[in-house]
Amino acid sequence: MLTLPAHEHDWLVLAGDVGESVHHLTTVLDAVVPRFARVAWVPGNHELWTSEDPPLRGVAKYERMVAACRERGVVTPEDPYPEIPATNLVFCALCLLYDYSFGPEGMTVPEVLRWAAETGIVCVDEHRLAPQPYATREAWCAARLATTERRLADLPAGKRTILVNHWPLRLDLCRLFRIPRFTPWCGTRRTEDWHLRYRADLVISGHLHMRATDWRDGVRFEEVSLGYPRQYNAEKGASGYLRQVWPGEARPGNAGPDWHR
Repeated sequence: MLTLPAHEHDWLVLAGDVGESVHHLTTVLDAVVPRFARVAWVPGNHELWTSEDPPLRGVAKYERMVAACRERGVVTPEDPYPEIPATNLVFCALCLLYDYSFGPEGMTVPEVLRWAAETGIVCVDEHRLAPQPYATREAWCAARLATTERRLADLPAGKRTILVNHWPLRLDLCRLFRIPRFTPWCGTRRTEDWHLRYRADLVISGHLHMRATDWRDGVRFEEVSLGYPRQYNAEKGASGYLRQVWPGEARPGNAGPDWHR
């Protein structure tokens, strides 16, 4: 990271899973903040894990991460949505979590967990992502959705948006070929139409460990995750994995509304 060159006119989006502890996060922020015009961060499930000494759980862990970002001028989901200069775009950093509804439709949460466990899938979140003071992770998700819906609805009607959330907003973007029953921990069906409802030009996520570009209803979706060390080439360095997602390349003229690359 120390060899990362300056990008003084660019914004950097950290779409979650930067690390598990406040120390992990601040180490990365202290390296990148001086090198970019602006840095934005949204939490992933790894940031929300209980891993501190003394332990910070649930909302308290999230708020400590937010405080570390604010100390460094980093945009978080708790800050006003900034406008991107010289555009009609509002940059919306989101923290929405998941509610297990990406599992088979009609199943209760216990049924979804049993369904995933049939193939040996149990997310570490079940042991390390505490929801306190909420009773469950899905209750925390519901609260985040309600708050965020109000904020997005209050944006001026003429504004377009860039939506950034660690978890993908649509189930059909979850192509988990090796672990298909991991989807319950990947988002919520309640955001399926947010790219249309909130006038998105671009939607960014970072949870799936599979970098991809998708188009839905004429809107571009970018999955920008780096993944675990085995999923990238460290010799390329940080610069080798920076992706310009806005302005981005146009959709090919012969591609339909639900195109994938």
